[in-house]
Amino acid sequence: MKIAVIGASGNAGQAIFKEATRRGHEVTGIVRHAEKAKSILGAEAHIVEHDALTLTKEDLVKYDVVIDAFNAPIKQAYLHIDLAAHLIHALRETTQPRVIFITGAASLTHPDGGLLYDHLIKLPGHEAWIATPENQYAELEFLRHVTNVNWLAVSPSQTFDAGDVTAYVRGEDTLLFDDQGQSVLSSGNLALLILDEIEAPQAHQQRITARNQ
Repeated sequence: MKIAVIGASGNAGQAIFKEATRRGHEVTGIVRHAEKAKSILGAEAHIVEHDALTLTKEDLVKYDVVIDAFNAPIKQAYLHIDLAAHLIHALRETTQPRVIFITGAASLTHPDGGLLYDHLIKLPGHEAWIATPENQYAELEFLRHVTNVNWLAVSPSQTFDAGDVTAYVRGEDTLLFDDQGQSVLSSGNLALLILDEIEAPQAHQQRITARNQ
């Protein structure tokens, strides 16, 4: 498949780019700084330097799948919503490409009640970083009103760190915890989840999640 990864030099993006490449897909990284991306992904990586907010329908329909792994600065966390709206607007009334958005964990239902977001805003010092989960939560709410684009949202666990491919446990709308009470997903396992879903689709216009096994 032809797969484009927006934000391919970021934590999630590079893991997805590498896993898709390893599986033999034709992968393009769409980034703001090509030189930086090649230093991370390798000189042979196919990189396009392009502002994601100016991508057109013609740019996007070249691919079978477009993955939005864009990581906005906290002070510009609203760009998560802006980019989602831009991609959806460009692709209205289409079925290809399939567009996959990484929407954060805040919107997942917490086993202790409410959403994870409700627990996050009670943490000391949350004002310094809450804009990102808040805007990614709003991004998912926006996507849930979209019925004429082939989209999927993916939420990691409460803790999302750079890490290897091992194995994962898949879910949908509930925050997942292991037997030690940890809710953790590595970037490698996020990539594994996304590529498994691309190659054998199970979800359409909904959100999925996972934790490390």
